[in-house]
This record gives sequence, C-alpha cells and structure tokens, in this order.
Amino acid sequence: MPTEGWDFSWFAGRATEARPSWGYAVSLAGRLAGADAALDLDTGGGEVLDFALGRAARAPALLAATEPWAPNVAEATELLRPRGVVVVAVPQDAPLPFADGAFDLVSSRHPVRPDWSEIARVLRPGGAYFAQHVGPASVFELVEYFLGPQPEEVRTARHPDRERAAAEAAGLEVVGLRAERLRTEFHDIAAVVHFLRKVVWMVPGFTVEAYKPALRALHERIGAEGPFVAHSTRHLVEARKPR
Repeated sequence: MPTEGWDFSWFAGRATEARPSWGYAVSLAGRLAGADAALDLDTGGGEVLDFALGRAARAPALLAATEPWAPNVAEATELLRPRGVVVVAVPQDAPLPFADGAFDLVSSRHPVRPDWSEIARVLRPGGAYFAQHVGPASVFELVEYFLGPQPEEVRTARHPDRERAAAEAAGLEVVGLRAERLRTEFHDIAAVVHFLRKVVWMVPGFTVEAYKPALRALHERIGAEGPFVAHSTRHLVEARKPR
C-alpha cells in the first residue's frame, strides 16, 4: 500500500486511534477564516489543511504550506493547488524561505521538530501559532516492543513543558496548552506493518525481513489475546508573537 501523505483511511477495520477532544482541523478552520496570510508547516499530503479550508468561512488571501518529503510535496501540491495554496519543498531543519513577519497565522499538525525561532521570525507582531503536536512517548508500547526500553531522555522528548520553554525562549507567549493521552488499537499484524512503514521514525530502519520473528510473535499474540493496545499522546499549542 502507498505510504505517502497522512491519509489513514486504509486502517479502517484494522486499527483505531481515539481523537483529541479539541478537534484540531475544525478549530483550524475558524482560525484560517480570521487570517489574511497563513502558513502550514509540515503539511504532509495536505489532507488536514484541505479539510480545514473546506470548512473555513473564508480563506486567507495568501496561503502557503511547506513539506520536507518529496513524495508528500507532490501529493500536497495536487490536492491544495485548487485552493490557492503554494506548496514549497523545504528540507527538514532548513530556514523558512519567507520574509520576516510574512504571516499572521502559522499552523501545523504533527510537525517533526518545530523550529520556534523561525516560527517567531515569520509571524507578524500579534500573529499566532496554532498546532497539534505529537507528545512524549507516543505509541511507545509498540516502539518498545520492537526496540526494547528506551532511555528517559527519549521517552520525555516532545514534552509540552519543554516545548513551552522553547517557544518562550524564541520570544513567543504560550496562551494555550492542552494535552491528552489516547487509546490506540492494532487489530492485525498488517496494520502494525503499514503503520511502521508510514510513520518511519517510530522504528528506524524497519523492514518486515529484519523484524520477522518479532512480527510473527506479535501476530500470534493478537490472535490469542486480541488487539495490541498502545497510547498516543497529543498536545494543542497556541502561541502569540507580542505586538
């Protein structure tokens, strides 16, 4: 199955993940309606931004999105061009190719590593960053099944308190921060394999051949005990650049 973009519809009937109570994409639609110039970072295949724009009362006059992975750039361009979004390929951790103060809204759903100094730079005074981030030790029951116990510094990476501190160090004011831990179930081994091929940083270098014994054992475990249960972590961040 193709792994480009962030369309997870293939998992229907094979895996489930509880969604955060705040409804990120719908909330983003409201913020887009109030923006004049908006930027979406790490847009993936553009699915979330497309959904939000489809529900926004109005679209910003200027719309841009960035994505580091070439296959996703092509997917996002095809999906978002009809909505007037310019999709820009930007390598991970590279400076954003936009002028200082270019946007009054910067958004992102599950950025790889938010560059707070660049976010602050491209925001106008009074502008906002609104995003849903992956939290600490997300789906680590599955990660540690394959990789074993992870060091504490790995388990606590992406902690919302750390991200608050980093945002404030870049000159932003965090005005909202909510976190939730959500149940995830994998109902068959095909769902596990597809997930690890799609979210490649969870088990770096994952291949079926390399992990065949562990996959076979997990397949038998799911057959005997039912779904493999893990927990994802998410936090909703809203930060503003002081006027």
